[in-house]
Amino acid sequence: MSFTNIKVQTKDSLAQVTINRPKKLNALNKETIKELNIAFEELEEDEKIRAIILTGSGEKAFVAGADISEFADFSVEEGTRLSKIGHDTLFDYVENLSTPVIAAINGFALGGGLELAMSCHFRIASDNARMGLPEVSLGVIPGYGGTQRLPQLVGKGKAMEMIMTAGMITAADAKECGLVNHVTTQDELLPFAENIANKIMKNSKLAISAAIRAVNASYEDGVNGFSIEIEEFGECFGTEDFIEGTTAFINKRKPKFK
Repeated sequence: MSFTNIKVQTKDSLAQVTINRPKKLNALNKETIKELNIAFEELEEDEKIRAIILTGSGEKAFVAGADISEFADFSVEEGTRLSKIGHDTLFDYVENLSTPVIAAINGFALGGGLELAMSCHFRIASDNARMGLPEVSLGVIPGYGGTQRLPQLVGKGKAMEMIMTAGMITAADAKECGLVNHVTTQDELLPFAENIANKIMKNSKLAISAAIRAVNASYEDGVNGFSIEIEEFGECFGTEDFIEGTTAFINKRKPKFK
């Protein structure tokens, strides 16, 4: 499918989704969120795809925030609906994909951009990246999961400071507090992300999907993550990947997962 605001490229089992609104610093509008939802749905259904890299076009921004002009005159009901639709169609959806999603943060990741990066399974940033949640400076709060995912990643105190001051932190600061896993130069960002993706793709896709579900379960209210881990662990024993992985280990060869 052709898109207006994003680009999707696939090479073998790796997909790259690029938000392509460089003149708007890749700001998220309703159309872009819808296109991202469609792209992720298609990639999730494609059995060949085993990892996804999400990034922004140009050198200035991953996503510099939401398109404020779209909702500046919204009512309470419209604002509530905007947030819920965003959660359901993109941010929660990405977090719960069974295919690993790596955010490659090039430049600014602000507001909805940082929230989108935090929805991914982990993050890599270029050394010129700047991250923050500036919503309170507009008289609103993060509405796409920022108040929930940021404390999970950096701790309550650091999250409170970032949200209340509406300030930005550097890539180095983000790595220090656990918001991103790695920092590279901008030229090395995508090759570095691809290298990690290649390591992921050598392993069992079924086991990785089970691990995602088990890890995410620990952050769901009323869900016992240990119980989900036990269930997912047991289910793995009924897969061809388990047979192949254990057989390869015993025979001292590399596994060939289907």
